[in-house]
Amino acid sequence: MKKLIGIALGLWLVVAGGLAGLKVLQIRAMIAHARSQPAPAEYVSVFTVRQERWPRWLTAVGSVTPVRGIKVMTELPGVVREIAFEPGTEVAAGALLVRLDTSTEEAELREAEARVELARLNVERLRTLRAAQTVSQAELDEAEATLKQAEARAEAIRTTMAKKTLRAPFAGLLGIREVHLGQYLQVGQPVVSLQALDPVHVEFALPQQSLAQLRPGLTVEVTTDAYPGRVFRGRLTAMDPEVDGVTRSVRLQATLGNEDRALRPGMYVQAVVVLPEADPVTVIPSTAVLSAPYGDSVFVVESATNGPSAGLVVRQQFVKLGPRRGDYVSVTAGLEPGQQVVSAGVFKLRSGLPVRVTDVPTPEPRLRPQPAEG
Repeated sequence: MKKLIGIALGLWLVVAGGLAGLKVLQIRAMIAHARSQPAPAEYVSVFTVRQERWPRWLTAVGSVTPVRGIKVMTELPGVVREIAFEPGTEVAAGALLVRLDTSTEEAELREAEARVELARLNVERLRTLRAAQTVSQAELDEAEATLKQAEARAEAIRTTMAKKTLRAPFAGLLGIREVHLGQYLQVGQPVVSLQALDPVHVEFALPQQSLAQLRPGLTVEVTTDAYPGRVFRGRLTAMDPEVDGVTRSVRLQATLGNEDRALRPGMYVQAVVVLPEADPVTVIPSTAVLSAPYGDSVFVVESATNGPSAGLVVRQQFVKLGPRRGDYVSVTAGLEPGQQVVSAGVFKLRSGLPVRVTDVPTPEPRLRPQPAEG
């Protein structure tokens, strides 16, 4: 009985071993077949490497200042009797803003004008008498002096009344009202901000090493995070004649049109001075670069030189990168104009992988990207 069991067990082991060996042979055949088949082609977007001319520029941070901007303040104390403006509105030069109480001055003016009239009549009478040689020249001189004093007194009262009538010294945009009807104002108390916002100045500084490249008239481009993607353009209009002894930098001023009042005094901005010189650069989209600790690389699309069928494959190419601008990066070594590189999705590629160029349109890279609308 034991002999029969051993024989059966041996036969079972032989059959199991044969089946396992057959399965291994099948798996090896499947692997060899898969290796002999070409890898499926990956669809990619491509960009043709090209050469451009990028203008040189100097960058700095700055702030917006008004060409004309003030806090309207009182020159004399008094009680507010009239407020003739609305906050946040445009006003013309000479527009009435605030009128202080002038009732005391008005009464004093009537008295002063009466004294002027009396002094004038007295002078006219004495001139007639002097012509008849009935009064002395000294009496006439004294009367004329009295008339001038009376006129000066009346003019002083009119000047006081004018100073208590606050008007816009120039056209501009009013800010928030800082006074109220019936309020007593001290000398120098602010009433409202008045800013002329078209044009505006942008003030910034650059190191003294840039002095040889700067001159009035150069184009200045300004951006701010308040308006992403928007570029304001103006001209360099003023340069400080001296270099700051602490920072070794020179202060600069640009003038920009501001028709829509987008730029406001005090705003923080990025200023770029565009120089007339331009450098030739080889450019590719920033999305085409695969960055790694051992270096930057791109995938070049080229025709397959071997394999079961003709087509396109990618080849990893290490490159040296230069300055970046917008969606582009310049390449200083590793690529030539006219080559095609994969412009997106490079992380999923490897050298020798078959590819096909997709016909789905992709966004065109821009030197100055604009934010998506919506």
